[in-house]
Amino acid sequence: MTDPDPRPRNRRVPPPEPVAAEPPEPAGDEPEPNAPPPPRPPRNLRPLWWSLGGLVLLGGLAASWFLLPIRTVTVTGHERLSEAQVRQLAGLTPGFGWLYYGRWRAAGLARSPWIEAATVTRRFPDTVTVQVRERVPFVRWKRPSGDVVALAEDGTVLPGARNVVGLPLLSGWGPDRRAEALALTRALRRYNVQSVAYTPSGFTVATTTTTVWSGDLATLLKYAEAIVQFPDQKIYIYPWGVSVQ
Repeated sequence: MTDPDPRPRNRRVPPPEPVAAEPPEPAGDEPEPNAPPPPRPPRNLRPLWWSLGGLVLLGGLAASWFLLPIRTVTVTGHERLSEAQVRQLAGLTPGFGWLYYGRWRAAGLARSPWIEAATVTRRFPDTVTVQVRERVPFVRWKRPSGDVVALAEDGTVLPGARNVVGLPLLSGWGPDRRAEALALTRALRRYNVQSVAYTPSGFTVATTTTTVWSGDLATLLKYAEAIVQFPDQKIYIYPWGVSVQ
């Protein structure tokens, strides 16, 4: 009897044939067999040369300290300061290296109240010349505390000044008017000023022959000839004129 709906029957299928694997490609970084070794990179010698150069420089600087010491020092212009004091202010210690001496070493000259100006000159190979201009005591100033010190013409206090008893004496109270008193003393120098006293209301000037008072500096200087015209008198100077007693 024939099957009206035939179905496919199972058939045995042979297994697939194995496929041979391809050999792996050699890595690019691996050297080929029997290949020569790669050349070595050149050595960087720059740090070595820098080190050698630094050692040579340090050696030269150290040698210059001993080979070029300051041997000759000349100081001029000093009268009240001794040569030893000027040397000390200028930092000129024995054996200091000439090559290394400079403004930083001589800074003590600028800090001294006695030195108004200084010029320092180096001359190869071992000479330094120091020329100073000193401040000069101009007046005495009686401080509010009562002690008396010497002042230069620019108002700088000069510590330890000697032989200043004959200088004009400045004193006063209230606001500090030393600058005006110094200008007044300088302007009236030819009248042989002995003292200048200031107060908030004005100035009193004493000379060897008279005393004069004024409320302000400009008016006093305007009528200063009254000091000569009225000797042995007390003079009062106002903006509108002169009063004598």
